[in-house]
Amino acid sequence: MNLAKIRDDRTLAHVMPLVVFMMVGGGLDLLTGSVDSIFRDHEFLPWWRRYPDQWIYPLQTAMAAACLVFWWRHYDLRWSGWKVAAGAVMGAIGIGIWLLPTQTYEWWGLSGQPEGWKKWLGILPRRDGFDPGVFESAAAWWTATILRLLVRAVIVVSLVEELLWRGFLMRFVLNPDGDYWKVPFGTPSWKSYLVVTALVVLVHSRADWAAAFVWGTLVYAL
Repeated sequence: MNLAKIRDDRTLAHVMPLVVFMMVGGGLDLLTGSVDSIFRDHEFLPWWRRYPDQWIYPLQTAMAAACLVFWWRHYDLRWSGWKVAAGAVMGAIGIGIWLLPTQTYEWWGLSGQPEGWKKWLGILPRRDGFDPGVFESAAAWWTATILRLLVRAVIVVSLVEELLWRGFLMRFVLNPDGDYWKVPFGTPSWKSYLVVTALVVLVHSRADWAAAFVWGTLVYAL
């Protein structure tokens, strides 16, 4: 398959951005986590070896964004005032849902790793991962924060997930053997809801399953 055919493939356009995002992030996390001789927290090492998340996240974001640009002509984005407003409200609720378990851990003054129902709901400490505070330069801190919170979380991640889950998979589940692109966007179905929501949950870490289930349900309701 040549480049032109790949670019003309509507299914690849909706699937590959999220696949690339997950493979780049997961693959590099696995690599840097398994090579302790190169990547470890030591005061005399350069930042890219001490804090690989600081370059993995931007690279992951850039690769997914490149996929979006490459396949942009396949995306049918329609703007509606009330839908944008509803999406903004749901987005704010979603942010609260994702933050609530970790914030609850702090509010309750817990320590260690909770078990039982607290663990199932994701009420756990989350202190690892991307931290722009490792940079002493204010400019570097702001750049990292904007890239992480705005470009990555708000724009790129939202688009790549929506394209696969709602743009492609919800349609595919309803007509896997036919022209699933003829299925109207947002067609309600318990089958597509259960399949898509289950996959949304499973692609997240175990601690995020409860929040992912609620978020997946809210997104489907839109």
